[in-house]
Amino acid sequence: MRYFIYIAYNGTNYHGWQIQPNAVTVQETVGQAMSVVLGSNVEITGAGRTDTGVHARTMTAHFDLTKRIDEANLVKRLNSLLPADIAVYKIVEVIPEAHARFSAMSRTYEYLLYLDKNPFLRGLAYRHYRDLDFEKMNIAANKMRDYTDFTSFAKLHTDTRTNNCTVSKAEWHKQDNIWIFTIVADRFLRDMVRATVGTLILVGEGRITVDDFCRIIEAKDRQKAGQSIDAQGLYLTDIQYPKEIFL
Repeated sequence: MRYFIYIAYNGTNYHGWQIQPNAVTVQETVGQAMSVVLGSNVEITGAGRTDTGVHARTMTAHFDLTKRIDEANLVKRLNSLLPADIAVYKIVEVIPEAHARFSAMSRTYEYLLYLDKNPFLRGLAYRHYRDLDFEKMNIAANKMRDYTDFTSFAKLHTDTRTNNCTVSKAEWHKQDNIWIFTIVADRFLRDMVRATVGTLILVGEGRITVDDFCRIIEAKDRQKAGQSIDAQGLYLTDIQYPKEIFL
């Protein structure tokens, strides 16, 4: 039987989601807890990877077992073992062909930015020290829906076969004293959201125009875009799947 597990985590203390040598990762930590609870090693496949310091309100992964389980009981037992900065929300059975990564229809990221000093956001959002024109930043962000090749916002020297993504939403909105950039796409490139935000900030500061932002995308050159903004403000917030895969 195949199951989806829904996980949230504060990424501050982790070197991202994916297991890697000589580094503490979320995937490894969850896998170890699951192996203890179930009494055997269980391979967990995530919906994607998040980089060092990036958070997730919803990360999905799948795993296979030879017999059915009490999903609610497993959630409780896992949460009793996992550290305080990782939580399992639910576990659901899916069809055997369902895949946490390849069955996903869309993913949503949010980037949190604030301007005024706030000790309660430290480490959980990015503070910017200059005023920003969010109206122009929204005009630029909306232009992303007109493009598919986002090489200019992609991490260099990766093994990605294509840098094409379909962006269905990209916009800023204010919630209390926090500015939130929400972007939805069928897939994301490594570093894409942080590089996008870094470039949009250049628009907001008046250092480049909206037309410049478009030309940067069209250049397909990472060196033309802005710097990748801090990881602490980035959250994976949602992953959508077809209803047919759930039992």
